[in-house]
Amino acid sequence: MISLNKFIKKRGKKIGLPPGTPVYTGDKKEEKVRISVIDYREDHFQEIEVKNIEECFPFKDSPNVTWINIDGIHQVDIIEKTGRQFELHPLIIEDIVNPQQRPKMEDFGDYIYVVFKMLQYDDKENQIKIEQVSLIVGKNYVLSFQEMKGDIFEPVRNRIRNNKGRIRRMLSDYLAYVLMDTIVDNYFVLLENLGERIEELEDKVVMDPRPVTLQQVYRLKRDMIFLRKSVWPLREVISGLERAESPLFRKGTQNYLRDVYDHTIQAIETVETFRDMLSGMHDTYLSSISNRMNEIMKVLTIIATIFIPLTFVAGIYGMNFKFMPELEWRWAYFAVWGVLAAIAVTMLFYFRRKKWL
Repeated sequence: MISLNKFIKKRGKKIGLPPGTPVYTGDKKEEKVRISVIDYREDHFQEIEVKNIEECFPFKDSPNVTWINIDGIHQVDIIEKTGRQFELHPLIIEDIVNPQQRPKMEDFGDYIYVVFKMLQYDDKENQIKIEQVSLIVGKNYVLSFQEMKGDIFEPVRNRIRNNKGRIRRMLSDYLAYVLMDTIVDNYFVLLENLGERIEELEDKVVMDPRPVTLQQVYRLKRDMIFLRKSVWPLREVISGLERAESPLFRKGTQNYLRDVYDHTIQAIETVETFRDMLSGMHDTYLSSISNRMNEIMKVLTIIATIFIPLTFVAGIYGMNFKFMPELEWRWAYFAVWGVLAAIAVTMLFYFRRKKWL
């Protein structure tokens, strides 16, 4: 389950500060920031991990395509130094260190700023992890900022290392497309996992509805709300990049962006479908509980109905009148039992004939 505290943060530290003041508003972290650099062209490849952000600065004017990835945005000074070197707007620096940004795209002429949400399913904690990924796309470089170590970009790195596909023959806009496409494609891995959980819940809701099942339905409904918040704005982001007249995204790359746009629409439709299914499961749960209660009441009503005439007969012969004719009869006791049994059998036969049983 996604925690509400992930999206509702105390931002009191920013009150009264000038616009563009970088203040980290995410979870407190002590781990060291990891900075990696991949510099490549078709006949060249270099991959290094640097200790200081200043070691990345010479790559700004590299004739090759450079991908600088920074894992950890809690050390604001590193982000500020990167922004000054690459001449990023102060509002961009502020947005990068604020991990509660809505997915968006902004064109600043010399570079394009894109915000995505990277979604992963944590099997150990049984919850969805949402991480903000900020991309700066320049003429010959891509800067990526992530909240923590560990991502879904390792297949992209392997393609660059092994020179597979066309990525080493293309420019920075194609690298940005590949990263965005990887993020969107990973949504389907998450949605497939959630789809299996929803199918299991459907069977439980129909066959064995319990309060714990309803709690699981509520948790999934809550997750879907946050997924929708993370995925829905992407259609505007991808559409904006596709229609952008910026020279940073060439026409050939924009054709690939249409495919990402189609995948985004498919992911949005899947999320909406799951939301509708979960809403229907809630109604189904209530109907199942109501039907079970009706069945219980039906059985109790039949039992009570059968015992009404039996109680009547037993009540008559339980009266303490001295001159009741049957009291002196030798077989009276067995006759009364026979009458009671006959009444019960007759009523059961009648109920079965009416298909009440």
